[in-house]
Amino acid sequence: MNLSASETRVLGCMLEKQLTTPDIYPLTLNGLRLACNQSSNRDPVVDYDETTLRDALHRLERRGFARLASGRGSRAPKYRHLLAEALPLSSDEHAALCVLLLRGPQTPGELKQRAERMHAFADLDAVHETLERLIARGLAIRLQRRPGQKEERYEHLLSADFAEPSTAEAVTMMSASSPASPSTSAREPNGGPAVAWAPSAPQSDLEERVARLERAVEELRATVRT
Repeated sequence: MNLSASETRVLGCMLEKQLTTPDIYPLTLNGLRLACNQSSNRDPVVDYDETTLRDALHRLERRGFARLASGRGSRAPKYRHLLAEALPLSSDEHAALCVLLLRGPQTPGELKQRAERMHAFADLDAVHETLERLIARGLAIRLQRRPGQKEERYEHLLSADFAEPSTAEAVTMMSASSPASPSTSAREPNGGPAVAWAPSAPQSDLEERVARLERAVEELRATVRT
């Protein structure tokens, strides 16, 4: 979807506040500023001003992901997200994607803990199942463990600034629970190319998979530049 950093933060905050503090949702501009700039549950910590937020909201409105929600008599404009209409999500997908938007790459254990207020996952298996659905829909990727890391990390794909994998760090992008399913290709909502999803392959096919991935990344870069 090629969301900018400010669009990603604004959308993530609206998703979060809808579930955790529904009494103050939709959010005023000031409420959105406080949510975006808070120092807890955010990575990185930012300091957006109202101009930055208005610009992000305007771009999200043009994409169909947010709109003005205040009616007549409201003392301050309020805003809400439209992700449920543009990209329907179940409650567990909603919670997991929200944490990825606000905190960056996460392990399943971190996601389970940090999504608790939005959705209570029964166990880590439930988290993995949710993440596999997001991967299959082209909304997240699974990063291979780096040296010294005990768990794999997951990252959202709504932004053009996702952590691009190197040749040494191949990325598995499909649920291992469907080894017999053919490769599928996701497309961006605007019709642009997205990363090609493929099931786990033998070691002998790794070079081909990495080559496909690198070509897909170049296509993403070209889409962003245009």
